Formats: sequence, structure tokens, C-alpha cells
Amino acid sequence: MEKNRITVLMGIYNCAATLPEALDSLLAQTYQGFKVILCDDGSRDDTLKVARGYVARYPGKFILIRNERNMGLNYSLNHCLEYADTEYAARMDGDDISLPERFSREIEFLDTHPEYAIVSTPMIYFDENGDFRTGGRGNREPTKNDFIQGTPFCHAPCMVRTAAYKAVDGYTVDPKLLRVEDYHLWFKMYAKGYRGYILDQPLYKMRDDRNAAARRTFRNRLNEAYVKHIGYRMLGLPFYIQIHCIRPILIGLLPKWLYNYLHRRK
Repeated sequence: MEKNRITVLMGIYNCAATLPEALDSLLAQTYQGFKVILCDDGSRDDTLKVARGYVARYPGKFILIRNERNMGLNYSLNHCLEYADTEYAARMDGDDISLPERFSREIEFLDTHPEYAIVSTPMIYFDENGDFRTGGRGNREPTKNDFIQGTPFCHAPCMVRTAAYKAVDGYTVDPKLLRVEDYHLWFKMYAKGYRGYILDQPLYKMRDDRNAAARRTFRNRLNEAYVKHIGYRMLGLPFYIQIHCIRPILIGLLPKWLYNYLHRRK
């Protein structure tokens, strides 16, 4: 049995229908030296029941914790981080799929590249009709300028040195950072001098169905504009770069049918 070197951080909320597929994809990893912290964020469906089933069948592999009420993903991930006593922490969402080689490729990279604290991969987007595109440019090290357009790393496929998480006090819990908590996290890490890399091969499948589209609210767009505004200053980017804060607001004003069309054709 492999020693646990990875703690998987999973905030789960109303994902009973998709959670088994997500957890089974972890059990199918070629590298098994990990434990999974499942934090239920006040689910109103059978998510808690599904999670308890995996904890019962795989004791020690899955650990279930709960928030007293719905608190948001940033709070839930920090709750998970309290149980991260391993060298690395990896993300996973309750409606996605990690491909079998994900953990082995990511841990091999971090083991052999101590200069990096973050590793991620491009993602394959899928819905009820199957895969429809791959997003995220791989085989590169994002620089500060890559933060201008948007988050430089896909959040859910990432693996991070736990020490880097702790050095920036994890995710910042603020209503203005909901749905952009990862973008803000990368700003904090880069401002501290940490660096990351994106592997060339997509190793993660993100469910991008109607439920995911419904979560892209105008409030989220305002949050993105806010995190750009404070993040650019954290990285010492020129003042004129602030013009890019307008972009998420303009996207939020697009008709939903047009946004979805452009999103799928990216």
C-alpha cells in the first residue's frame, strides 16, 4: 500500500447524481498514495448519503466532514485544508472526472521540478452528449502577464505543494471572491514568489452542462472584475492594465445563447 503523499480537497454540494463517477475516477488512478477529504457544504439532495457510502466502503481513503450550513467553495476548501498533512494537495470537483494518469503525472512533475509549487493540466469539457472541446494551453509556465486575461491555471486539475497553500493562508473567504477563489489564490501565490506549470496532456474532464452554465451569473462576473482589480495591483502590473477589469462585465451582459455559443466554439 502506497504511503499517502496527496490530500485531495473536495467541496461537495448537491452533486449526488455525479459524485459516484467522480469518486470512481479517483479510485481508478494509477497512483494511489492519496486520501480524499469530502466537505459537504449543506447539500439538500442525497450527496451526503452517497459520500457516506464511499467512506464506509473505503475507510481511510475517504474522510467526510461537514459545514454547519452552506458556506461556499472557498470556505469548504479551507475546511478540507485543515486535514491536509501530506506534501501535496490536489483539487477535484464532485461532478468531474480525473483521467487515470492524472495523479501519477502531476506528482512526478512536482517531485522532479522543485522550482514549481503548482502544476495543472488542460481540461476536456463534456456534457450529456459527450466531449465537445479541450480548453487551456499546456506545456508552459504562466507568467504574471498571463493573469491579465484571466486565471492562468485550470483549478480543478491542479496539484499544489501544501506548504504553498499554507504560506498564503489558503483560500480567502469573501463573498466577492465566490466562483473566482482560485484566480485570487494564484494571485496570492505568485505575489509570494511561487510559480507553476501546465502540463501538455489534458488529464481532467470538466462537466460543462446546463447546470454548470446556470452557475455563470452576472454576480460572478462582477466578482471576476473585482479580483482582477486587486490582483493586478498584487502583482505590480501597470495601472493601464486595469482596463481589462471591464471584460468580464461585458461578457456578463451578453445574451445567454450568444455566450454559450461562443464558449463552446473557443
